Amino acid sequence: MFKVFVFIVTSVGIFFAIAVGLILSQWPAGAVSSETGLRFPDATGTGSATDVPLQTFIARDGATLGFRQVAGSAADTIVVVHGSGWHGAAYMDLAEGIAQQTGARVLVPDLRGHGPLADPRGDVSYIGQYEDDLADLLDHAGVQAATFVGHSSGGGLVLRLAGGDHGDLVKDAVLMAPFLKYDAPTTRQASGGWAYALTLRLIGLSMLNMVGITALNGLTVLEFNLPEDVLATVDGRYATQSYSYRLNTGFSPRSDFGSDVAALPSFLLLVGEEDEAFFADQYEPTLSAHNALGTYQVLPALGHLEVLFAPEAVTAIAGYLKD
Repeated sequence: MFKVFVFIVTSVGIFFAIAVGLILSQWPAGAVSSETGLRFPDATGTGSATDVPLQTFIARDGATLGFRQVAGSAADTIVVVHGSGWHGAAYMDLAEGIAQQTGARVLVPDLRGHGPLADPRGDVSYIGQYEDDLADLLDHAGVQAATFVGHSSGGGLVLRLAGGDHGDLVKDAVLMAPFLKYDAPTTRQASGGWAYALTLRLIGLSMLNMVGITALNGLTVLEFNLPEDVLATVDGRYATQSYSYRLNTGFSPRSDFGSDVAALPSFLLLVGEEDEAFFADQYEPTLSAHNALGTYQVLPALGHLEVLFAPEAVTAIAGYLKD
């Protein structure tokens, strides 16, 4: 019996030593900027949202969160969810185009930890808080369900929302080059040079979370390649350059992303043919293996961010929603 006890204690000690060792083996390098990574269109960060005032709502934990709104029919509410590193202001061209062509009211939140009201920036309180925040936004807006349009990590969050406790909020969905998982068939290495993961630290924190230890989940695990000229723009000053473990985990589908995909109602998937972060031709075979309700469109000659400013993307979204 004593030998069994010693074996168990030793095994537990080794487990924790490995986890802590992995966490301590990597540290953030600070802001990463180079000419590699995503193509940023000229329209990025030009302050297109300056004429649309930032409104606020109170989340269930008492936090004040921001969103912008394009007026339209409240009976047809659309929520546009921004991607990683950025915030809702950069998505207003897309939101205004969708509102004009559909007549719907469009809400564009700054997800917690992003935008001008971020406090703290790049972190949340717990995994799953984004899903609660989106539920609180719809409650503030007075609607029980909405169409969700998510780009990149925002698309991953829409998938997570559909597969979680608040899945009934998703009436239908538009996924624009969504992030699925770092090793999904759709994902390029380092998302094409956009995201730099502290992989060993991620593994160590995942090990601790497996046994219910979450005290270190505020540590940074992901950094973004935001060029200096983009950071210097009107919207770039509110960019978020790194994510904690709990924010990063809650801003993407679950590890078994197929279960989140399977929970989607009818959906449209849009991706640029020249997407630098993801493989455009892998979305349909990957998602259709879990859900037969998808419609897929690859937009010629467009990159990962260029789809946000492309008239053909707005037309595709509006046409799908009208149908």
